[in-house]
Amino acid sequence: MLRFLDTRLEEMLGALLLAVMVTIAFVNVVVRYCTPFSFAWTEELTINFFVWIVLLGSARSFRDGSHLGMSILYDALPKSLRFCCYLLSMALCFGFFGALAWTGWLEVRDEYELEVISEALAVPVWWYTIATPLFSVLTIFRMLQRACADLRSGSY
Repeated sequence: MLRFLDTRLEEMLGALLLAVMVTIAFVNVVVRYCTPFSFAWTEELTINFFVWIVLLGSARSFRDGSHLGMSILYDALPKSLRFCCYLLSMALCFGFFGALAWTGWLEVRDEYELEVISEALAVPVWWYTIATPLFSVLTIFRMLQRACADLRSGSY
């Protein structure tokens, strides 16, 4: 079970979130066109779940090594310089997602302390923003997994 979660966590969560987004958007469209009512809360959930899916997608792409990159210069370098570029790119990515996790955590803490609530559903906003630091830490974990695998195999 743990191996399955290690290889499919992002896909499972992303598929679930996408199914919820599609369902509530479809229901809102049907209700809006068939009745004089509209569900304002669907936009709130859809936007926040979309952010979650993007963060999950970044974690998955690092796990699989399928993130976008321009490699024409990298491929032309000798192996020793490629190794240096690989380490630099990983350090920059760690720095970015580390900063995102830290500032996300500060935002969550502020929203919790100030008791900020969402406009449509009147739920605490930190319920939505907690995903930023959590999924950033997940992305860092996936980057570490990929880096260890790349360094072991020499395929950097």
